[in-house]
Amino acid sequence: MKSLLRSSLLSAAVGGLTVVGVLLALGVTGRRTIRTVVDEGPLSASNTATGLTPYDIYEEDAPGVVLVRADVDQPVANPFESSAGQQPGVSTGSGFEVDSQGDILTNYHVIAGARSGGVSVEFEHGVTKVARVVGEEPDEDLAILRVDAQGLDLNPLELGDSATTRVGDPTLAIGDPFGLDRTLSSGIVSALQRQITAPSGFAIDNVIQTDAPLDPTTSGGPLIDAAGLVIGVNSEIETSEGASGTVLVSFAIPINTVSALLRRLRHVAVGSK
Repeated sequence: MKSLLRSSLLSAAVGGLTVVGVLLALGVTGRRTIRTVVDEGPLSASNTATGLTPYDIYEEDAPGVVLVRADVDQPVANPFESSAGQQPGVSTGSGFEVDSQGDILTNYHVIAGARSGGVSVEFEHGVTKVARVVGEEPDEDLAILRVDAQGLDLNPLELGDSATTRVGDPTLAIGDPFGLDRTLSSGIVSALQRQITAPSGFAIDNVIQTDAPLDPTTSGGPLIDAAGLVIGVNSEIETSEGASGTVLVSFAIPINTVSALLRRLRHVAVGSK
C-alpha cells in the first residue's frame, strides 16, 4: 500500500514551490493522487519514551488524515493566499478525524468562500463524502466539518498537550503535498511562542514553528509528536531563496488553542443538527 521514496526527492519538490519573502497559505487547487511518500527525516529509529518509530506512528495516525476539497464560487480576501488562490475554483487542504461521529478538523482558509454543498472529504481508500461546515473560527483559522459516518471506518487522532512541547522535540506531519496522499514528513520544533495572522486579520499566538517540510495542501493536517499525539494544526509556511539554497519554516496552531475552540465549536455543531 505504501511506496517509500528517498527524502531528497521530497525536499527537492518542496524547494520548487518557494516564493521569495512571501508567506504562503497552506491551501491550493487541484489534486493528483499518486502514492504515499514517507520521509522519516531526523527522527531517531524509535522514541525512547514510547518505543514508537515514525513508521509506527504513521500506521496508527495516517488513516485518520483526510483530503478536504471546497468548490469556491466567489473570491475570498485571504491574507494567507496569493491573488491566484482567491479566484473561483477548487481549494484543497488536509484535515483529520477528531471523533467517531464524523467530525473533521481543518483550517478555516481551506473552506472559506465555499458554496453550499461544495465541501467534500476524501477518506482512506478513496471514499469521498459531502461535508457540512458545522463550526468555524476565522480568528483562529479553524473549522469543523461533519460527514455522515455511516459505512466509514473512522480513526480519530488523539490530541496531546502543546504546553509540554519543547524546542528540539521531534515532529511528524501527515498530509497531501502535491497531491501525494497521506505523506509523512518529519522535523523538530524549531521555536515556540511565534505569532501568525489569521484570515480575519487577528493575531494567532503561541504558534509552534517546525522545520518539518510541508506544502500548501498539508494545510489543516496534524503536527504530531513522538508519542503519536497531535500537538498542532499545520497552517502556514514561509519560504525564501538565497545563495545557500531554499529556506522553509512551517507554523502550526497549538492543539491547546484548538482544544478550547473545539469544545465550543462542537457545541455549535450539535445545535446545528
